[in-house]
Amino acid sequence: MSLEKRNFYDLDYEELEELLQTWGEPAYRVKQIWTGFYQRMKDNPGGLSNIPKALREKLSDQFTFRNLTAEAKLNSKDKQTTKTMFRLADNLAIETVLMRYQKRRTLCISTQAGCALGCVFCATGQMGFRRNLSSGEIVEQVVAFERILSDIGESLTNIVVMGMGEPFHNYGNTITAINRMNHPEGMNIGARRFTISTVGLVPEIVRFARENKQVNLAVSLHAADDELRNSLLPINKKYPLDELMNACRGYVDLTHRRITFEWALIYDVNDSLEQAMKLAGLLKGLLCHVNIIPLNPTQGYGGGATTRERAKIFQSVLEAKGIPCTIRVRRGIEIQAGCGQLVTEV
Repeated sequence: MSLEKRNFYDLDYEELEELLQTWGEPAYRVKQIWTGFYQRMKDNPGGLSNIPKALREKLSDQFTFRNLTAEAKLNSKDKQTTKTMFRLADNLAIETVLMRYQKRRTLCISTQAGCALGCVFCATGQMGFRRNLSSGEIVEQVVAFERILSDIGESLTNIVVMGMGEPFHNYGNTITAINRMNHPEGMNIGARRFTISTVGLVPEIVRFARENKQVNLAVSLHAADDELRNSLLPINKKYPLDELMNACRGYVDLTHRRITFEWALIYDVNDSLEQAMKLAGLLKGLLCHVNIIPLNPTQGYGGGATTRERAKIFQSVLEAKGIPCTIRVRRGIEIQAGCGQLVTEV
């Protein structure tokens, strides 16, 4: 009976090194294979013309190299946003979004099929949790888009880990995937080009701070008092604002890195002057930046986006208190590709 094949992208460089050693292959083959898949963007061993046929066949026997199937693709009207639904090997699905800017190509990747945290205005949370992605399934989303972009002479500049799922709910695989994409012999994507977004899993924020990586951290806040945040983000009942903010301050103290707070502005819910003032008090003296974005619509939530005028007032209150704040441009809303809109089951 043949053994089940393993996803090649679940393999670390060191693991490949050890495997090839047991196969009696010379050490230089490791780099040839690794760069073949992570720099030359080959999608099967057959494309590795610089290694012997016997080794190519051995790799094909042991591993799978296309574990995500691009099943549906949607482009926004302005052609700046592309959303792809990938079918996983077990028939579950995830969504990945490419956003084009003047000088940047940013990919928003998923870490879970679904999400267990149930934030009320998030389509992924509304569909519930299916499973964690493996590190290879996380990595392969990036590989798939790098392959597409390399054909037109472009490459990704930024990776945001805020697609489907809570990255810190899948902490080990998420960090392993980033380390693999950061590997100097592979894609060599700089740590500062990654941003991980969490809704506020306090133990994982503390753990992440201790690792002292150059990876950027974003926290989805959305409310500046526990009563309102409890109603929007159920995780707040487990990790209330005092605990969350202590962890965030600890992160900044330890890493000396700026932290970003995400705020989906919901009309007449969290876009008031009172919430803006509370938020300014909460963030006083903290090295941070606030990203505000009018709420993106989802089928399972009745609230609507704030107006441009109210967003500007909210921003001006924060800036007057010395809190840097940006109103983010909404992207890909008509193809359900905006923050909180990714879903594969209704």
